[in-house]
Amino acid sequence: MKTQTNASAFILGIFIFIGLSSLGFLLGNAVVDFKQYDRSVTVKGLSEREQNADTVIWPIQFTAAGNDLESLYGSIEQSTANIQEFLVKNGITPAELTFSSPAITDKSAQQYGNNARAEFRYTAVQTVTVYSHNIEAVRSVMGKLSELGKRGIVFTGGNHQARTEYIFSRLNEIKPEMIEEATRKAREVAEKFASDSQSKLGKIKRASQGQFSIRARNNNHPHIKKIRVVSTIEYYLSD
Repeated sequence: MKTQTNASAFILGIFIFIGLSSLGFLLGNAVVDFKQYDRSVTVKGLSEREQNADTVIWPIQFTAAGNDLESLYGSIEQSTANIQEFLVKNGITPAELTFSSPAITDKSAQQYGNNARAEFRYTAVQTVTVYSHNIEAVRSVMGKLSELGKRGIVFTGGNHQARTEYIFSRLNEIKPEMIEEATRKAREVAEKFASDSQSKLGKIKRASQGQFSIRARNNNHPHIKKIRVVSTIEYYLSD
């Protein structure tokens, strides 16, 4: 009876061993298959365009100084009228012009005990802003502004408030085409990688669309915008 029990236990042990071995083999294959299925490659596709800006904002800032406030306002009004006349004569329409209120500074109120007297008590800053979609006309008149300087108008420059801004507002018109191009270029890179690694390119595992960037081509061509977008796509690979 004892011998029969031992034999049964031995046979049971063999079956358990075979079962565990088979299970281990199947799990091993499953892991290998899973790893093969999880093989992937991540690529980037770039799309770039150059487009002309469609809007220009050009602040024309000038200064005036004097000791009599009434005369100073009169000088500002005359200079503003001269600028408006000059711009309209050179192709800028009155509807494209806006005029800020002059900013007056009383230097005598800022001496704080300093005995040194300024030559002029009052200084004024006035801004005439051109907002136009006619980029070429505005850029043309920019080069002629020195003619007004010869008439005694003192222009300021170099500060943030007087900086000309060029805007490209038609991004939505070219977005679909650029996204398509970036995606296509990413796939071309992925297919080349798959071919070189003797693999087959599978479906998209994940994808992310980068933000569009709009920058001036360079300092000499701020009205020409370089638009750029990068798509990042991960593809499955298989043998």
